[in-house]
Amino acid sequence: MTKQTFTRHEEPEYAFESLLRFLRDSRGFDFTGYKRTSLMRRVRHRMDHLRIETFAEYLDLLQADSDEFAALFNTILINVTSFFRDPDAWEVIRDEIIPALLAQRSPTDPIRVWSAGCASGQEAYTLAMLFAEAMGTDAFRQRVKVYATDVDEHALSEARQATYDAAAVESVPAELLSKYFDAQGVRYVFRKDLRRAVIFGRNDLVQDAPISRIDLLVCRNTLMYFNAETQKRVLGRLHFALAAHGALFLGHAEMLLSHSQRFTPLNLKHRIFRKAMGTHAPLEPADPVEYPAERFGDLPGLDPVRELAFRASPVPQIVITGDDTVAMINQQAETLFGLSPRDIGRLLRDLEVSYRPIELRTYLEQAKVERRNARIQDVEWQRPGAESTWLEIHVNPLVAADNGLLGVSIVFFDVSATRSLLDKLVQTNRQLESAYEELQSTNEELETTNEELQSTVEELETTNEELQSTNEELETMNEELQSTNDELQTINDTLRDRTIELDESKEFLDSVVNSVRMGLVVIDREMRVVVWNRGCEELWGVRSDEAEGNSLSRLDIGLPLTELRPMLGNAFVDPSFQGSVTLSAINRRGRHTEIRVLCTPFKTGSGWVKGALLLMEAGGTPSGQ
Repeated sequence: MTKQTFTRHEEPEYAFESLLRFLRDSRGFDFTGYKRTSLMRRVRHRMDHLRIETFAEYLDLLQADSDEFAALFNTILINVTSFFRDPDAWEVIRDEIIPALLAQRSPTDPIRVWSAGCASGQEAYTLAMLFAEAMGTDAFRQRVKVYATDVDEHALSEARQATYDAAAVESVPAELLSKYFDAQGVRYVFRKDLRRAVIFGRNDLVQDAPISRIDLLVCRNTLMYFNAETQKRVLGRLHFALAAHGALFLGHAEMLLSHSQRFTPLNLKHRIFRKAMGTHAPLEPADPVEYPAERFGDLPGLDPVRELAFRASPVPQIVITGDDTVAMINQQAETLFGLSPRDIGRLLRDLEVSYRPIELRTYLEQAKVERRNARIQDVEWQRPGAESTWLEIHVNPLVAADNGLLGVSIVFFDVSATRSLLDKLVQTNRQLESAYEELQSTNEELETTNEELQSTVEELETTNEELQSTNEELETMNEELQSTNDELQTINDTLRDRTIELDESKEFLDSVVNSVRMGLVVIDREMRVVVWNRGCEELWGVRSDEAEGNSLSRLDIGLPLTELRPMLGNAFVDPSFQGSVTLSAINRRGRHTEIRVLCTPFKTGSGWVKGALLLMEAGGTPSGQ
């Protein structure tokens, strides 16, 4: 059969949906809840860059080239953020929301803040600065945790480094920039002692469980990318995450018109809302699973109760039908294995959980054939970016009254704590056995040592007699040392006076060098910088401690050395040489400027040339020339 081809405008919608399912199943990014128009536009933007016409062709490329995923995700997840974005809104947070939040809590209560969709971290560090300003840095370190999450691992990696270029920190007020950032070269690094309070981690607002008991939740310009159904689910999670009286800060393009019963506006203009009183509710369940028809003893209307009870069960659980179709997944299983309600109706063998962390299909067949429970112990599950979890898996056949098989329940019990305790007990027992053996060995050594001590006492008595004689000799030597010490004291006083004179001379020399308004550089014959005055620091932006001892050619300054080398060579060989040149250079502000350079040999008192002396002045002839 000939493969049917489509142009871009003719391509059916299921081709794009197939692409989204592939991204979800292969990489764990579920974009099926995003608005189709904007999502399709971004994917096509990436396809246009690669000159690919159809979604089917692009899907073939993704299956063949794993590096393309990163470029696609960066296109879809537009990480546009900055410090104090929308300054007027942040002023309301600073002047009204944070003071009110702190006033509602005692001076020792912890404060929990969540930046959802934090991108490269500017929003999270903005929150940290505002709370540190309001509370003081000591109280901030002790009480505040700023949780910053995103689905983009690349953006999170940048955020964790807490380092930004000059353009990124332009929106930070000068007083906050100097207080909360350390300048390192051309970059600015957020203070390490406060950085520890900002916790970065991956969290998908659509799939992952929310962080709870949040006092201030910032989720700006994220909801607008989701469709109405997904927005409803995400807002339910954000509502669940907020503590009583918790505040929600959204972007300008986002509203909560259909959720007024859950949130009340604090500042509608800047999209700041508060969790409504008495609205705390459990997370909204996913699409309900159909149950069999009425059974003996059932009460009307219990299906939603069963569904909610199953979803809220603290133990991860998956239920499959007799033909291995996934029928139910509770919330804990979704979180543990990265599943979602959309996996209901799929065959279990198509899911990763069927073979990882352990091959389940053999146990499932055994349960179905033998109608007998199976228990699988000591199963290690290593989730990406998390510590290992030890599971005990129970496979239970679901058998009807007539012994007919309805399905199989798979329950995952977290036994990490028990296993850890058992490992500690085993380790402690081994340590005790080792300690007992060492104790026995030590006892034998003590007996031997006691005999040796008796012999040593006798030797010490003999040695004491010898020490008496030695003490008399030492007294004589002490008198001689006292005389020598007096002589050394005199020498030491002389050296101290000489040191004071040298310090004064050095201070005078430094004052002379730094009083020269022009840039003054002294280099040795190896082109290493010996002297670098304050005029050079102001001209080139390099400190003296960075320049001195380094080769002039290795310094990151905008002075072209190629035109200076002939003049330096003459200064090294001709004690009477004096030369000057005007060069086009780039100063510390990155601007082009004319630099007048005067070069003379740097000589010792005896006339031997040790290097060269350079005088530099911007914009014309140096003074005195």
